[in-house]
Amino acid sequence: MQNSDIILLTINGDDKPGLTAALTEILARYDAFILDIGQADIHNNLSLGILFKVVRGEGDLLKDLLFKAYELGVNIRFTPISAERYTNWVSLQGKNRYIITLLGRVLTAKQIASVSRIVADQNLSIDNIVRLTGRVPLEEKERAPKSCVELSVRGTPKDKRDIQQAFLELSSELNFDISFQEESMYRRMRRLICFDMDSTLIQTEVIDELAQKAGVGEEVKAITESAMRGDIDFEESFRQRVKLLAGLDVSVMQEIARNLPITEGLDRLMKVLRKVGFKTAILSGGFSYFGNHLKDKYSFDYMYANELEICNGKLTGKSVGDIVDGKRKAELLRLIAQVEKIDIRQTVAVGDGANDLPMLGIAGLGIAFHAKPKVKQTAGQSLSSIGIDGILYFLGYKDSLLDSEVLDN
Repeated sequence: MQNSDIILLTINGDDKPGLTAALTEILARYDAFILDIGQADIHNNLSLGILFKVVRGEGDLLKDLLFKAYELGVNIRFTPISAERYTNWVSLQGKNRYIITLLGRVLTAKQIASVSRIVADQNLSIDNIVRLTGRVPLEEKERAPKSCVELSVRGTPKDKRDIQQAFLELSSELNFDISFQEESMYRRMRRLICFDMDSTLIQTEVIDELAQKAGVGEEVKAITESAMRGDIDFEESFRQRVKLLAGLDVSVMQEIARNLPITEGLDRLMKVLRKVGFKTAILSGGFSYFGNHLKDKYSFDYMYANELEICNGKLTGKSVGDIVDGKRKAELLRLIAQVEKIDIRQTVAVGDGANDLPMLGIAGLGIAFHAKPKVKQTAGQSLSSIGIDGILYFLGYKDSLLDSEVLDN
């Protein structure tokens, strides 16, 4: 090996208590200066890397490390690093870093290989890979209903739009979700999350439920679907649908509220968000009666939705006050952020329809949840393969921490 002031030490083998301590103690005896250190453990197999600068006694230092590795039963390798190569590596620090999150019921080698190929074709390098969900048992019936892996990559993509489009097409083809986020301090400091309600927090469009009770289900459903696709203006579609509900008894609303189909994973998501200090809001183009029901049940901090006019215990077919449409949702997100003194880049917005796009577009992280194709195409991120608690992985949380420190307390 050629002489070098900078050496990369790599160790592989069975992990055991005290291994890292034994090797770093040798480096300490020779006053070595550690420039970088990293360790990974897969199935009790250790991979440890230490980049250090030699201060004195290089020959004796390497000999002692070699003997200690033999004694510990691990493989050791020394690689000299030139000053020029090290300086180039340092210059990349903090520049053009991205986080890619792969999420699905099950993750396969084909999915990971396909994402990795797109990354390579875009001239990006993978720095680190971390599993965010729990360890996977062999028995199918014991497996968790979700799997997530996070890739940290660096470099300058050839075309960000192309990589987003490639990920979107791949996620649809192989039935899993891919999040592509620029790494920044704001990604790790989200503080406000705003949700649409219908088909997001609950697995239905309440106006459709009301319409069924009023005997105008098909007419209202057709208008709803057209509005969610963005084919017609939301405000006009809202007025048309509400008008059809005239004469419906208020008791029907009470019955529907008691039986709202809650979206998979919402209980877990809200428990975690409250525990870690998020401010939460419902910003809905639906109705405040149902929004308040969810607000009370899950302790949301804010709730804004449309107010139905009621006279003599029956719906009049009109609404009260301004309509909460897409533009209003974005305004409310900004307003809540200002009130809470939260930078807009620290916000998250989640929704499924075209009327959610304005708030998804201004939030630091916009997530299209089980959304229509047009919304998926436009939103920065999408989540369709698992429940709404998948948002936690887009925020970088690990099951091993969540389940032990949050959900059990």
